[in-house]
Amino acid sequence: MNIFDIIGPVMIGPSSSHTAGAVRLGRVMDKVLDGATPAKAEIELSGSFASTYKGHGTDRALLAGIMGYHSYSEEIRNAFAIAKERGLEYSFVPCDIPGAHPNTARIHVTDTSGKEYTVEGASIGGGNIRIDYINGMKVDFTGENNTVLVLHNDKPGLVAAVTHIIAEKYRNINIGNFRLSRPVKGGEAMMTIELDESAPDEMIADLKQVPNVINVMLIRRV
Repeated sequence: MNIFDIIGPVMIGPSSSHTAGAVRLGRVMDKVLDGATPAKAEIELSGSFASTYKGHGTDRALLAGIMGYHSYSEEIRNAFAIAKERGLEYSFVPCDIPGAHPNTARIHVTDTSGKEYTVEGASIGGGNIRIDYINGMKVDFTGENNTVLVLHNDKPGLVAAVTHIIAEKYRNINIGNFRLSRPVKGGEAMMTIELDESAPDEMIADLKQVPNVINVMLIRRV
């Protein structure tokens, strides 16, 4: 625990859960875009997000995060105008996501090339977040650490091959948390690897070369 867990994040208000956490959820989408330019964003809001998003500035916060701003960025107040200037179309859709945390957002973004991305997560209090799905695949991370997501075919030895590369070639990088999600045995699976240190681009490139790895994404801490 650090001092910000007690006093909350540095932020543009009014609410750490509905504003600061919402910005961080949007920033995860910005990381998933990995430099691509968002052209259209449809944001589904569930629970208390759905009922209070206008009054608490959740809509502006999510949009600002998608555009790469931080929870302390003054641009949050002008997120709608900035999105218009950038040609980013957006809409907010109140809905009910069964079993989801009360402060849940499901963010759908289409970039200028037509490629689609989805991030679903929740603001769980004090500006903290939890990411539950990326592009339809189950994940579980907080954005507090640099996180490597490895989408792969569920084959014997794949986990060992990936972790072996990190252990042998990048010995100064420690794995803090590791989770594996595989909806169907033998289908596509996702490794969620949270790191204590920053991951170099070379490591991501090496992991992409592992047979049966489909894609590797680096989500730098938000």
